[in-house]
Amino acid sequence: MSEVNVVGSLLEGLYLVVQWPAFGYMLLGILLGIWLGAVPGLGGILGLVILLPFTFGMDPVSAFALLLGMYAVTTTSDTISSVMLGIPGTAASQATILDGYPLAQKGEARRAFGAAYAVSAFGGVFGALVLAISLPLILPVILAFASPELFMLGVLGIAMIGSLSGTSIVKGLAAALLGLLMSTIGYGEAVAIPRFWFGTDYLLDGVPLIPIVLGLFAIPELIELATKDVNISRVPKNMTREVTIMTGVRDAWTHRWLALRCSLIGTYVGMLPGVGASIVDWLAYGHAVQSAKDPSKFGQGDIRGVIAPESANNATKGGSLIPTVAFGIPGSLGTAILLGALLIQGLKPGPEMLTSQLPLTFSMVWTIVLANIICALLLMVLTNQVAKIAFISGHLIVPAVIMFIFMGAWIGGTSIGDWVACLSMGIVGFLMKRSGWPRPPLILALILGAIMEESFQISMLAHDGAGWLTRPIVLLIGALVVVTLYFSIRGLMKAKKASLSSEAGEGAERNPLLSLPFAVILLGLFVWAYFESQQWPMAVKLFPVIIAIPGALIAAIALFYDYRDSRLFIAVHDGFAGALVAAGEKAVLKRALVFFGYLVGVLLITLVAGQVVGLLTFIAVYLFRWGGFGWKVALGYTVASGVFLYGFYDQVMHIFWHPSLLENVYGDIFGFVSLPLALFR
Repeated sequence: MSEVNVVGSLLEGLYLVVQWPAFGYMLLGILLGIWLGAVPGLGGILGLVILLPFTFGMDPVSAFALLLGMYAVTTTSDTISSVMLGIPGTAASQATILDGYPLAQKGEARRAFGAAYAVSAFGGVFGALVLAISLPLILPVILAFASPELFMLGVLGIAMIGSLSGTSIVKGLAAALLGLLMSTIGYGEAVAIPRFWFGTDYLLDGVPLIPIVLGLFAIPELIELATKDVNISRVPKNMTREVTIMTGVRDAWTHRWLALRCSLIGTYVGMLPGVGASIVDWLAYGHAVQSAKDPSKFGQGDIRGVIAPESANNATKGGSLIPTVAFGIPGSLGTAILLGALLIQGLKPGPEMLTSQLPLTFSMVWTIVLANIICALLLMVLTNQVAKIAFISGHLIVPAVIMFIFMGAWIGGTSIGDWVACLSMGIVGFLMKRSGWPRPPLILALILGAIMEESFQISMLAHDGAGWLTRPIVLLIGALVVVTLYFSIRGLMKAKKASLSSEAGEGAERNPLLSLPFAVILLGLFVWAYFESQQWPMAVKLFPVIIAIPGALIAAIALFYDYRDSRLFIAVHDGFAGALVAAGEKAVLKRALVFFGYLVGVLLITLVAGQVVGLLTFIAVYLFRWGGFGWKVALGYTVASGVFLYGFYDQVMHIFWHPSLLENVYGDIFGFVSLPLALFR
């Protein structure tokens, strides 16, 4: 392939995208992507599933302009909920919450958005350009990463985030091992024997990711808004006037080399099939921390903690498309759906996409480039309005976000078990947040668990045991794991000696009387998992046992430190009773329990009268009784929420609603009249 042909194909690909109707479809995809990324629980995967049927009969350029225009920008707009609410809009924005949400609490949401959108556009463009350059050259890199390397890459990701969350590496690693253990729930990877399913059919397919993420991160943040009667911003608006979008853009320019390095990480790690996109934002965040001269402010609103993951997660989109287009190997679930779109269009991944179909391939590259630039510009225009949310009453935010959380949890599996899982993990997330146990390691390990177990099983079979541990890349990644833990421990010890530790940031709160029971439960879970797994064949029990043994040891160490700190806490508060009261007041336990009671009420009303009635009742009662608003505000808010539930989720998405008791009893009376029946869904 000559250079002239490549340049000509590159220009032809640009022409294909900017002509009508492809450009119009790309704009439509961008608008949909902004919405899907901003609403927790939706995301690009759902968008691809919804849009894929509409591409039948479309020409290939228009089809991929629509799909990639939407898919490319969800990792930009997901910054909105990550910064404003501390809720990952998609899995790609989990690391962003560590510093993005604290910036919003400081009243600097516009700064976070300005930096995030600037580096997101850069990362997306950079990843797409690397895609264009690397297509003919990247095969040896991809083929070098087999199952052993993918497993070790997962270990590196877990070690990195486990060691960078909070003030206790022990708790971070224990939380990560808990996430790995949760990933083994359901049928085993090697043999179809159910594990840890407690006789519940709902768990046979494993724990659902979206309800777990939403419950673990979203509900604890909403409890803080509700129980402390605060806004998102803890700083008055008049004290933040000098912090603008351009402040963040200047931050992005100041840290341009960090953005460049993290974009490289995002592109080349993102192309690794299966595991790359899952850990790339954490790897970028870890790189930012470990390369910083002063890492003490990370987790407390350091703008570098936004720049690093946002550069990487957008660059991933171009990187993950490389193995899909060139070799038919999906780099992620999203690119697996895009692979299906290629086949629907009668296109065959492989050499054909790099020769006769090269202009079409470059049209995909240009779609990613243009979509990221247009999306960043649109969001910067809207940022001032979005940032105002940080200064309105938290009680006006809580009901709408609870509605989105519950519906986001429902969409994936349409099972009432999803709501139970979301609420249960909300309780777990609240306890972890208030007692100093970091939550990000748990989620990352849960995402990687199935991938790591599959890679581990294949590695053991292919190499007749542990011989794969001597492979060069495996040894290199293993060395990186050791180096990561070493520098993290050294940095933490320096911070403690310099008295730089703070209760701000993920996993940094100190409440030993609340942490101690959690450590006991965690130790008990690991010990129980070990003995429970002994009844299974070796191939089924091996991975859980490998998790349970170090998990029990690390949990025991955490338990020892919590016991020591609890004794000191009791002594300071003149006895156990006084310490218990102080611990409860610090965690705002009484009001939190009442709030959880409201959420349990949603579940109970749903079973009797339907989901819409349950959610609208919560909204009305919360605003009137808890928020202290008048009946006009409560009624107007509730009616608007009902219209949205019916119009979007029922009429646009056509989701399956849980059949309520009243619907089962009175469904024949309503007949086929959809609106009255929807009130009992």
